[in-house]
Amino acid sequence: MAEIPLIAQLLTQTLSSDGETIHNATQQLDHLSLSSDFPLSLISLLNGNANQGQKIAAATYLKNLVRRNVYGEETQFGSFSKEFKERLLKSLLRVEFPVLRVLVEVFQFVVNAEFVKRNDWPELVPQLRFAIQNSDIISGNVNSEWRTLNALKTLQTLIRPFQYFLNPKVAKEPVPLQLELIASEILVPLLALFNSFTGKALTAEDSFNDEVEKFILIVCKCIYFTVKSYMPSPVVHLLPSFCFDLCGILNSLSLEDSVPSEGNQLVRLKSGKRILLIFCALVTRHRKYSDKLMPNIMKCVLRIARCSTNIPKLDCFSERVISLAFDVISHILETGPGWRLVSPHFSSLLDTAIFPALIINTKDILDWEEDADEFISKNLPSDLEEVSGWREDLFTARKSSMNLLGVIAMSKGPPAASNGHALLKRKQSEKKKGKEQRASVGELLVLPFLSKFSIPHNGNASDTSIIKNYYAVLMGYGALQDFLREQNPDYTAALIRTRVLPLYKVSISLPYLVAAANWILGELSSCLPQDMAVDVYSSLLKALEMPDCADVSCYPVRVTAAGAILKLLDNDYLPSDWLYLLQVIASRIGNEEDEISMLFQLLSSVVEAGEKEVAVHAPLVVSLLVDTIAKHIPADPEPWSQAVIQGFAALAVMAKCWQSVVPGENQQNSLTGQWEADQKSMAKAFSALLQQAWLVPKESEDVDFSPESCIDDTSVLLWFIMRSISDSDTIMELKVPGLLSVWAGVIADWHGWEEVDDLAIFDCIKEVVTLSRTFGLQNFLVTKMPPTPAPPVPQQSIIERIAGFVCEAVSQYPSAVYRACICIHVLLHLPSYSSETEDVKSSLVTSFTQAAASRYSKLQSKPCSLSKPLLLAISSCYLCNPDTTQAVLDKIEKDGFVTWASALSFISSGSSEHSTSAESEVKLSVITLAKVVEQLLTKGSPPGTLLWECFGSLLAAFVRLKEIQEDGQEEDTEETGEEDEEEEETDNDSDEDSDDDVHDETEEEFLERYAEAAASLENGALVEEADSEDFDEELELGSLEEVDCRTILPFFLEKYNQILIQQQSLPSELISRFVSSFPEYTMFFQ
Repeated sequence: MAEIPLIAQLLTQTLSSDGETIHNATQQLDHLSLSSDFPLSLISLLNGNANQGQKIAAATYLKNLVRRNVYGEETQFGSFSKEFKERLLKSLLRVEFPVLRVLVEVFQFVVNAEFVKRNDWPELVPQLRFAIQNSDIISGNVNSEWRTLNALKTLQTLIRPFQYFLNPKVAKEPVPLQLELIASEILVPLLALFNSFTGKALTAEDSFNDEVEKFILIVCKCIYFTVKSYMPSPVVHLLPSFCFDLCGILNSLSLEDSVPSEGNQLVRLKSGKRILLIFCALVTRHRKYSDKLMPNIMKCVLRIARCSTNIPKLDCFSERVISLAFDVISHILETGPGWRLVSPHFSSLLDTAIFPALIINTKDILDWEEDADEFISKNLPSDLEEVSGWREDLFTARKSSMNLLGVIAMSKGPPAASNGHALLKRKQSEKKKGKEQRASVGELLVLPFLSKFSIPHNGNASDTSIIKNYYAVLMGYGALQDFLREQNPDYTAALIRTRVLPLYKVSISLPYLVAAANWILGELSSCLPQDMAVDVYSSLLKALEMPDCADVSCYPVRVTAAGAILKLLDNDYLPSDWLYLLQVIASRIGNEEDEISMLFQLLSSVVEAGEKEVAVHAPLVVSLLVDTIAKHIPADPEPWSQAVIQGFAALAVMAKCWQSVVPGENQQNSLTGQWEADQKSMAKAFSALLQQAWLVPKESEDVDFSPESCIDDTSVLLWFIMRSISDSDTIMELKVPGLLSVWAGVIADWHGWEEVDDLAIFDCIKEVVTLSRTFGLQNFLVTKMPPTPAPPVPQQSIIERIAGFVCEAVSQYPSAVYRACICIHVLLHLPSYSSETEDVKSSLVTSFTQAAASRYSKLQSKPCSLSKPLLLAISSCYLCNPDTTQAVLDKIEKDGFVTWASALSFISSGSSEHSTSAESEVKLSVITLAKVVEQLLTKGSPPGTLLWECFGSLLAAFVRLKEIQEDGQEEDTEETGEEDEEEEETDNDSDEDSDDDVHDETEEEFLERYAEAAASLENGALVEEADSEDFDEELELGSLEEVDCRTILPFFLEKYNQILIQQQSLPSELISRFVSSFPEYTMFFQ
């Protein structure tokens, strides 16, 4: 066994503040860890007399070691030994709590590998049961070597993996045998003890026992993990008594005031939160067992929900408990028996629980003043806000009460039981009619209740109680979104016109109410009649311009107005005066730092919605925005702010919108001159902005500056600049060579890919190549030697750096493979290579072949649509340099050239699901296969049938190419006509049949669908692929497009007739198709 004193010393050194000491100690520990008994030495250290710091360090190192053993490549220990597992379990039952918190993570890794996945730890459950029974608190022996709370924490860690379904391929997965064993051996006796511990906790008046409270909390967590997905049979018969105990704990919760951030009162509150989560799981997942328990559950949660009047005084955790109580009621209400339980309490719930939770309180106002974004996230969320991660504090009682109010409003009550069979057989249209005849609770109760509160006006707007209550009314209307969408649009319009829009006309500023009104208008924008949308839009525009009050910021008002306008545009509302809206947005950008990002997002959406109507104003707006963005670009090489990022995004949208309205031929005389002048002015503005971002020296020159921020949007601006160039002088005037040099360097080292963030880069690559071919670009193909005293080593040229980006895209990112392969054809065939630059071209061929062939080799076992672009990319490489390409292919894989040629033959023959289809693809395959066949004939063919496979596919490709060239245009026209007719028929039928075709997916159907998807993923049937729409794009083949493929046929048939046709029989069907298409060559096949 490794030297324990030495390990302890090294672990102590890892806690040092000196970096070198930590590094040396870690290296020595890594060397010692290669010994098979090293983990046992760490466990011995945990059980020995080491100080707590050493024990935590030992547990942490053991955790990392075990993680690498389970998930990494270091598998020197293989499966965990029986001795290791037993000693780890004993350590868990003894160590101090700070060490236990780390050690349970080690246990989690081992449990997942040994017990959950392989069920290869038969001693675990009996040993843990024995330890719990004989632990200090349960046995009453304070000198016991086992700690009860440690044992329960270990049990919690053991059960945690079973909170989720383990086998997603099974639609109705049975309870795992391991969980059944845990339930029968440990949970059943533990729940019997739970009753006595609950009794102790509830009988102790005004006092909390630390051990008892923690016991209850951990057991509640264990049961929650147990029943969240499954229901073990041994637990079923204990549910009534267990839920009775849980209700007792809930009834003991004090929600009158905030609780201390530490202490047993907080532990009791945590237990209450976990109990409510258990009730949610029982009601939603296990109706078979929970229906009889609902009355008692309902009594408890009603009491808690009515504590919402105390929310202004409560802390975040206490409010979360009330929030969960509302959630439990919502889940109960959605069941048949639950509706009968909840419906008698609708009125009291509205009055004493839901409405108080909706009222704006002092905590809300404090959030508004100190962190307005927090207020918006909690209360008025929109598409403009940044959402990041899971935040418990965002699950407020207000949100849960709104959800409950929405469920209540939609409720119509269950149909009569005697008519159930008839209802199942009734036609869907009759069912719908029957539902409409039963008035909803929203009509009968909710809206009349909210209507009791008068709307603020100039006479009463200074009354704070009216303001607070009407804020709750507005939140209530927001909760009724689903209900209002089912009503007649005129009904909703009347409600908006009488209860919301008047708020915008009150002379006294009402920022809290206007912000809520903005949010409601945005949420209900989809169900407003068109004539109503005009009034809504004008009100929102007024709110967008609202200035701050003397003592209250109106930032949330403007943010919610922007979000509502965005939703209005999404629902096809088009303002009559686009210029005024653009001016309002542009004039506010720069006024308030906090609003810039939001306004740029709104501007982008406005431009996308307005398209041609907005494009004519683009030059004016660009001139207003460029200076504002430039002011926010940092002088130091630091990440750009959201304001700058969103600003570039808005400019990119405007650039693309402008390019989409190029004047047509009939407009050339009248509009072209002005359009070109405006385009040049925009290009100059974009160039100046990019120069400041990329070319201006930064203050901290010693820092390696890499302007990677929003590379996709800056690529759009660079693309726009290049499309604006009409002569060589403009290239230098706009500093295009310098900008391209920086841009190419950035994308060559780009690793922050996302599927939506790489489109513009590929478009920009094509534009760079086109510009170089038209005017020539400095440093595009080769770079000059740097001046002395720099080393005489030339930097990579622009095309070489672009090639690096393309290769990375092919190798690493499935979503970009097709677009990257298109760029390979462009980079190989379009530039004007000379004898001096042949080395560059050869280098590109090597790099592209390496990337494409390596990627294809990983896909051979899973044929997919990515195979075709990869094979065609290699084809372009082969045509440029056959010998180099073949050498690289054979280096990557044995007989790699044969593999590629055979695969190319397969997709060219037309028998593959992913065969070549576009004319340029078929033409490329024809030229490549002809080259391959010629090479095989002159240099010798490898053993097998490769030569005749290639020749047969060549003939098939010839036939396909002729069909496309002759009939393609006519077929496309016919297909378009048929599609238009089908669309018209579909549109005509959709209105009539929409109600009949509605089908709500059942839980069983949902589970079956996901089980099928999971099975497909595991079997490799589903792989990441590029966007299917991209596969219709024609390849740019440069000089190859001028090749007349008809000249290839006579050459082969005349020169190699004896070898190709006489020595190997071709399929009769292929010969028949070929002769039918080319009757002039019949003589060669007789």
